[in-house]
Amino acid sequence: MISLAALTWYPVYIMTTADSLHRLGWRPFFQAQLDADSELVPARVLNVHRGRIDVAHVEGEETIALTGKSAELCITVGDWVLIDASGPRVEACLERLGVFQRKAAGTAAALQLIAANVDNLFIVTSANRDFNVARLERYLAIAHDAGAYPIIVITKADTVDSVQEFVASAAGLSPGLLVEALDARDAEAVEVLRPWCETGQTVALLGSSGVGKSTLINTLARISQATKTVREDDQRGRHTTTSRSMHRLPQGGWLIDTPGMRELQLVDVADALDEVFSDIADLANRCRFGDCLHDAEPGCAVQDAIAKGDLDSDRLRRYRKLQSEDRRNSETLVERRSRDKSLGKLYRSIQSDKRRLKGEKQ
Repeated sequence: MISLAALTWYPVYIMTTADSLHRLGWRPFFQAQLDADSELVPARVLNVHRGRIDVAHVEGEETIALTGKSAELCITVGDWVLIDASGPRVEACLERLGVFQRKAAGTAAALQLIAANVDNLFIVTSANRDFNVARLERYLAIAHDAGAYPIIVITKADTVDSVQEFVASAAGLSPGLLVEALDARDAEAVEVLRPWCETGQTVALLGSSGVGKSTLINTLARISQATKTVREDDQRGRHTTTSRSMHRLPQGGWLIDTPGMRELQLVDVADALDEVFSDIADLANRCRFGDCLHDAEPGCAVQDAIAKGDLDSDRLRRYRKLQSEDRRNSETLVERRSRDKSLGKLYRSIQSDKRRLKGEKQ
């Protein structure tokens, strides 16, 4: 394997290597992190397993064990790592352009990484009871936070008489938001998604189980993955994909598949929420008071818009709910314990005062 330092002596090979790295999603952002004298080789993480990762680099693909210090690195699919070819072993993980993350299951204030360095995000839903505006807003916030361009893909368009109501509801969530309705099994229909799958581009999919993500991947990547039908009673899907992985697309891009997520908790996405709900954020800037709660305060532009029918009160409710969730999940474990401890002290103090007052009255 040729080191980056050695490449400086071979101009012809530099072009080939740069082109190969570009095909893997390499950007100047990552190049700027390299030491010119380093002999470490950059590689893109395709799969993360327990104790090992699958990577792609200029010379092909290989599996590398994570041992020693490399086992302590927090690596996810889509990451760029630096490899010592003599091992081979992973020496470092490059800073990310963006990362999809969520609150890990349980009560601890921990994060779970989903995918890194994604250019475009296909937010997949379906033209049935799975279609949920609140869930789409949640996914849009995650996309904006990770710096990925969101495209809402409504599958199973062939199962309904008209998809216009679904498309209109999705498109109304954000100005200029791109929405495509299609049959994920139809290769010709899926062609509308090709511009986001070209050479050097990385696209990921998010969506709950049974909306057709695996079917869409089959059509885009021309590969065969197991798919499962939805349950007849509630039109909810069963999980098909159980791990995140990158697939090479015929157009030269890369596609990251993710497991279905019925509950995706927001963490540290306050700015992204303001972007998704920019209509409400803009109205809030016009309120008479800077600390307006948008309830019954005089001069509230938000409530005025609701009264005029320019803003849906349900949208404001969803915005507040996501803001509250984000604030709660963004607290560190120490802050949360400190807050709970303070609340406990306050509660005991109030109870003590009540008992004292009760004793004085007797």
